[in-house]
Parts: sequence; structure tokens; C-alpha cells
Amino acid sequence: MKQDSRRLQVYEAGKTTVVGFGGEEILDNINIAECRDDLLALVKEHNAEVVAFDLTGVRLIPSGLLGLMASFRKLDLKIQVFNPSTEVREVFAMTMFDQLIEVRELDDTSA
Repeated sequence: MKQDSRRLQVYEAGKTTVVGFGGEEILDNINIAECRDDLLALVKEHNAEVVAFDLTGVRLIPSGLLGLMASFRKLDLKIQVFNPSTEVREVFAMTMFDQLIEVRELDDTSA
């Protein structure tokens, strides 16, 4: 993964690939193109079927990230979002994006 895309963190790689942003509250300077390239490489390398975005701690996401998620759906990948904030959930509801993805709340007590 490139140094400049250090905000995208890979938590798990495999059939289900889980990525996150290290609890950053606002993803305002994220390079969407680099994230896409890194994720595509992971998906191909691990024959991923599910791409999960851990949004724990994230309060605001750029519209480009929604576009990125949507583009991965077009690749017949299942998209999951873990622990979105109330603000992010509102964006998903207003855009009806929550009908295209699976939103899950994960309990962090196992850590």
C-alpha cells in the first residue's frame, strides 16, 4: 500500500476484506483514487467477495467514498459498513444508499 494512502488501513484480507480509517472523525483529505487502487489490488489478490468498511469513529465522509463503495457493488461485491455514526447513517438514508449496502453494528467487547 502506498505511503500517501496511509489513512486506509487493512484490518483483514480474504474472502471478506475489512478496511477502515483508524477512527479518523473526518475523512476530508483522503485520496479516493489511491484507496480504490489499493482495494482493487486486495480484492483481486484475495478473491474477495465482501468488502467491509469499518467506519468506527468516522463522523463525516466525502461523497467520493460513497461513489467508491457504489463502484465496488458494480463488481458484484457485497458491501458492508460497520458502526457508522448517526451523521453517516443520515447520509445513507437520505441518499437511499442504505438500501444498497449492509449496515452492521459490531460489538467491540471481543477486542
